[in-house]
Parts: sequence; structure tokens; C-alpha cells
Amino acid sequence: MYPEELVKPMRAELADAGFKELYTAGEVKDEITKEGTTLVVVNSVCGCAARNARPGAIMSLANDKTPGSIVTVFAGVDKEAVDEARGLMFPFPPSSPSMALFKDGELVHMLERHHIEGRPAELIAENLREAYNEYC
Repeated sequence: MYPEELVKPMRAELADAGFKELYTAGEVKDEITKEGTTLVVVNSVCGCAARNARPGAIMSLANDKTPGSIVTVFAGVDKEAVDEARGLMFPFPPSSPSMALFKDGELVHMLERHHIEGRPAELIAENLREAYNEYC
């Protein structure tokens, strides 16, 4: 588990952009399985989360179509919430950072760490926007 002092600014980056922080399995299940679209960002302390994932997720919201709900869980901190989110992302293996788009509780688009690491935030944002345009 990472100390809260370490992850606080990393949490704030997404929370300040409007992402709802989820801490329990129940919160995750409620958000993901509800009607409509939900973007889930599995946040992380790694450099690719800071450089690529969080900025890309935030940039992706500058689009005509966006998910009805945007949420985040933090790997290495919110174990219960992360485990639930990853379970709903099956068959994809656990990965952080990662991003998943759900529609009416069904996984419709996934970005794993290997899609994020080494790619510019702008490319990640564009990938997500294309998914929003198709599913939102």
C-alpha cells in the first residue's frame, strides 16, 4: 500500500477534472453496472500514469460525446475497489494504469498499460474519443 501523502496529488489530478473516486467494491459495481456509459481509470503511481494516462483521460473529455460517468480507482491503495473493477474488466489481465469504457455494464473498450506506456497523452485521448463517439 502506498502512503496517502504520496498518492494525494495523483488522486487530485483526476478528481479535480471531475472523476469520481471509488473506494469500495460496492461503489465500483454500482457505477459500472448502471445504465449508460462509464469510463473507469485505474490510476497508478508510475511515470506512465503521470505522463500519459491521467493527462490523456482528462484531454479525452474535450469531445462532443463523453461518458455519462467518469470514475477512478487507485492501484496499490484501494484494493477492494481495484479488484472489483479488474474483475469487471475480464478477460483482460490486471494492468495499471488502465482505462475501460463500459456501456450498460458491458465492457466495450479497453486500454491496457501496454497501450498507454510510451504513447503520448494526445494519442490516448484520441483513442478514447473514438470510443466515446462509437458508444456514448
